[in-house]
Amino acid sequence: MSRTPFHNDNPEEENMQYPRLALQPAALAAALMAALAGMPAQAANTLVGFAELAANTFAPGPTSGQFQSPASGVVPPYIDKQPVQGFSAVLAGPSAGSFYVMPDNGFGNKANSPDYLLRMYAVTPDFRTATGGSGLVRAADYTTGAVRNSFDSSSYINLRDPDGKLGFPIVAAGTYYPYSGSGAGNASIGVDSSIRNGRLLTGGDLDIESVRRDKNGNLWFGEEFGPFLVKTDATGKVLKHEVSLPNSLGIGSNPLVQSPQNPYLGAGGNNLRGSNGFEGMAINPAGDRLYTLLEGPLIEDPNQKRLIINEFSVDTESYTGKTFGYRLDAAGTNIGDMTAINDHEFLVIERNGIQGTSPNAGDMFKKIFKIDLNKVDADGFAEKTLVVDLLDIADPNDLNRDGKTTFDFPFVTIEDVLILDANTLLVINDNNYPGNGGRTLVGPDSTEFIQIRLDTALNVSPVPEPGTYALMLAGLAGVGLVARRGRRTQAQR
Repeated sequence: MSRTPFHNDNPEEENMQYPRLALQPAALAAALMAALAGMPAQAANTLVGFAELAANTFAPGPTSGQFQSPASGVVPPYIDKQPVQGFSAVLAGPSAGSFYVMPDNGFGNKANSPDYLLRMYAVTPDFRTATGGSGLVRAADYTTGAVRNSFDSSSYINLRDPDGKLGFPIVAAGTYYPYSGSGAGNASIGVDSSIRNGRLLTGGDLDIESVRRDKNGNLWFGEEFGPFLVKTDATGKVLKHEVSLPNSLGIGSNPLVQSPQNPYLGAGGNNLRGSNGFEGMAINPAGDRLYTLLEGPLIEDPNQKRLIINEFSVDTESYTGKTFGYRLDAAGTNIGDMTAINDHEFLVIERNGIQGTSPNAGDMFKKIFKIDLNKVDADGFAEKTLVVDLLDIADPNDLNRDGKTTFDFPFVTIEDVLILDANTLLVINDNNYPGNGGRTLVGPDSTEFIQIRLDTALNVSPVPEPGTYALMLAGLAGVGLVARRGRRTQAQR
């Protein structure tokens, strides 16, 4: 997809610029071959913006990390605060240049994350570009997008289930945090009163990995413990019972797709490996169809390179029965995110488990592909085309200041992609706080926000928005109410 210096989108103009070569095809071909032979390899896409959120960034909240072991020089717990890290999804924010980012379940698993609150944060990166910028990611007001000096109760929403819509017991319903495992905590720590009183959801309840806003302004979260779809309003309040995933391919005897952590798991056991649920989820431009993408294959699937995409109707709140296959690359092991380009084309981040400081770093695989659901082969796999190699991005202005003019994104998990316009992507890593190994082994990795200018434009349709301004304003008003209550709660603590 990279272009040579001789490329021109207008053949007539090219003939005018090179009239003698245009009349002699053989000579032109020879000249091209000679020129290409002497040219260094060029990265196909260009880094045009870079910003960084320091790893040790926190927001107010109940004490967290009480069941987490020390790592990367970080010693938990985090008294009266929550880490603002581990982003697994990104949406456009309330104002130009702002974004909503969603951390996942917290510290890596159900056992060590019952005191980690499930939230969405608003941020405003000040991208370093060729013309300036600090390169810092700043907290923002969740309702307006205005820059804040630090993260506070105005810059996030908490996921919560005050009406008991979820069908399984949540951490907030107990007196003590559930505990099992080898973490630093113990089984006699009482659930924080703010979690109990607000019936706040934690990483002990759900492992949220993707989120989309539908045409009505509601949020749909894709998670991995079920895997489930969870519907909330704009403020994070759960609106209905979680939705299970039917085993649409009929592989094995279990009628549902279930992970080892599924709270309804029967005697037949799981047919999906842990942490292989809805890592990716897209929504169509009309905002009425979700497309859920499993991170890994079904255990009993003879084709272990097949990941299943299921279509879900927002209007009927049920799966439509339409399925598609995503074929992993020979070097790929997992996907990181999925987002819609238009009503039939999607971007998917695919990677393997190797990262930058690993001894076998040369075997890293981190790429973004385009798939087309209108072009499916006889085996049900959508057509797949490379868009970005995240390990080979041109950086002529050395925006991340590493002294190189080629940029790589060498993190083990890269789980956020957002289309900014037809030529530009935003990509963010999940740093698995306090994990490291992408850039450093000294302390935890930071979170990097990168803007990539594509060599080839995407055929982009408008992103879905709420159907009316009234719905949008109502949702934001609710967010404001929650924020005010949060400030009063903090003042009383």
